[in-house]
Formats: sequence, C-alpha cells, structure tokens
Amino acid sequence: MEHLAEKKCIPCEAGVKAFDKAKAVEMLSQLNGWTLNEAGTEISREFKFKNFFRTMSFVNAVAHIANHENHHPDMKVGFNYCHLVFTTHAIDGLSENDFICAAKVDKL
Repeated sequence: MEHLAEKKCIPCEAGVKAFDKAKAVEMLSQLNGWTLNEAGTEISREFKFKNFFRTMSFVNAVAHIANHENHHPDMKVGFNYCHLVFTTHAIDGLSENDFICAAKVDKL
C-alpha cells in the first residue's frame, strides 16, 4: 500500500463528495498527532518550536509543500508555534489531499 506521503494531490472540484466522518477517522489513523474537528470537516495539529527562527523555517517548509501540491492549509503562527488546519474548501470538507499534505508535513 502506498503511504500517504508518497502520493500526489489531485485537483478536487466542487461536486466531489467530501469524506464522511468514519472515512476521516480511518484516514486520521495514518497521521501523527492530528485531530479531527467535531463536524469531521477539518484536521489540525499544533507544532511547538524553540524560537521564532525555527517556527518560520517550519512555516516556509510547509509553504513549499503546499505550493508543490497546490493544496494550502490555514495557518496561525506565533513566536514559537504554528497551528495548521487542512480542509478542502471546494467541497466544504475533507478529501484525500488534506491527508496527503498532513502526512508530508509529518515528515518534516
């Protein structure tokens, strides 16, 4: 079975059905430390760092992944943390793309 981090995001257009909560929970088991929101429409994780430089280095690495995959998270960034949220806005829920990007972030 191909690991999520080895996959490539594919464009997800409106009309594609978002994962139901059971599928999201199943996919979540392949990630490290990510949580699913109550509605089952977003996955998130907070990362902690020693200082601002390390935080921004991480943010830039995430930006590189996001641009390469053409799938972008919402980020909240501070001095020593970065909170990431993945969802597929075009379908108002989760798609495999969210889990692919999260798995790639896990490898950083």
